[in-house]
Amino acid sequence: MMTRPSNPALYVLTVALKEHHDDLLAQWLEWITERVAQAPHVSRPTLQRHLALLIDLIIELSGPLRRQATELWFAACEAYGQTAAARGLAAGEVVEELQQLRELLIRMLSEAVALMSPRQSMTAVLRLNRTIDRGITHAVVGYTDALVETLLNRRGVPIVATQPGEDEVLQRLTHLESELDQLRRQSR
Repeated sequence: MMTRPSNPALYVLTVALKEHHDDLLAQWLEWITERVAQAPHVSRPTLQRHLALLIDLIIELSGPLRRQATELWFAACEAYGQTAAARGLAAGEVVEELQQLRELLIRMLSEAVALMSPRQSMTAVLRLNRTIDRGITHAVVGYTDALVETLLNRRGVPIVATQPGEDEVLQRLTHLESELDQLRRQSR
């Protein structure tokens, strides 16, 4: 697999994101669990795994695998939207959760961005914002698809809404994690 070298601004972001990975994950998970009562359909460890996957993908999207990781980012965000529906969130809440990720990224990366030239810092911040915006779009698509699926059967007749169980969410998450691992192995 051919990778493109990162430009210096993106490389700085990659290093800073890797450095702050655990802090970012802990703060994001804490913010989400304090705001929203945990749904019985999705456990905290499963939510934590999904958040970690999204952070790992953002790291890859700022590095040399960014082109190859883009579709996986979209799929992971759609799955996050589907999981948000299973957690009983409103559409606006899934958007808020990803907006919180943006806010945490801005806070944690501000020092690294401030050390860049103005042109590089603008490029890095705009790319990061675009990544989050596109992720939000795909999360809302996943949320909407899950909602429609629970409300309508194949003939368009409303049915009793059922949420995907923990097993289905874990299966989807495991598949996405293995795709990321495979992408990383191919680039070596």
